[in-house]
Amino acid sequence: MNDSIARINGVALARAGEALDAESLRQRACSELLRQGAIAAGLLDGADPVPVDGAMSEAAAAAIEALLERELHCPEPDEAACRRHHAAHAARFGRGERVRARHVLFAVTPGVELAALRRRAEACLLDLRCAVDGGHFARIAAECSNCPSAEQGGELGWLESRDCAPEFARELFGHAEVGVLPRLVHSRFGLHVVEVQERDAGQVEPFEAVRSAVAQALRQQAFATALRQYLQLLAGQAVVEGVALEAAATPLVH
Repeated sequence: MNDSIARINGVALARAGEALDAESLRQRACSELLRQGAIAAGLLDGADPVPVDGAMSEAAAAAIEALLERELHCPEPDEAACRRHHAAHAARFGRGERVRARHVLFAVTPGVELAALRRRAEACLLDLRCAVDGGHFARIAAECSNCPSAEQGGELGWLESRDCAPEFARELFGHAEVGVLPRLVHSRFGLHVVEVQERDAGQVEPFEAVRSAVAQALRQQAFATALRQYLQLLAGQAVVEGVALEAAATPLVH
């Protein structure tokens, strides 16, 4: 894809020659859809400056928040829904859950070519998922990982969620998977191939003790679903060039 021609209603999403991976380009496209939506709704001045390198104005950020508050209608989770969610995901609301893991980090650094980095990470993931030699992971980590843990074969030891970046913790905790995870884990540091070696479920809390946390998790889910549907509607009404977005021709949010 030529990022220089990726546009939303004629507004370029990247500078000429700027290299963006597909996910970064999609995120910029979604932000631009919302910024233009705020202008169309009269919440933002039409002369608001076009974002540079993905950074929008403070006025645009505030207008988008106002737009979402007005357009997204998320029902409050009831008691029955909260109890069902807790029953299905009790480990996520436990206390003291620990995971023993190791990883290979492909770090995102200035000047790195993201598409090539992803290809290397995906090839490594496939290699390690197919490995039958238990020592192979440690050797690959020592050779390829951009983390200081490479000197210990990628070993991270026993971790609690508070020890990790939130986006990393979401992939490790509250799941039952053991072994090399079947997907790359994305974090602010880069792309990780992760092997979960052991899990300690900790103490599962009764529903009454975590009721508010369960309700908040369901609110976040409802907001994410409503936002995704609203973005599909905006994309369906826009001229989208050079970036793949799901689009809907008719309203999906009620």
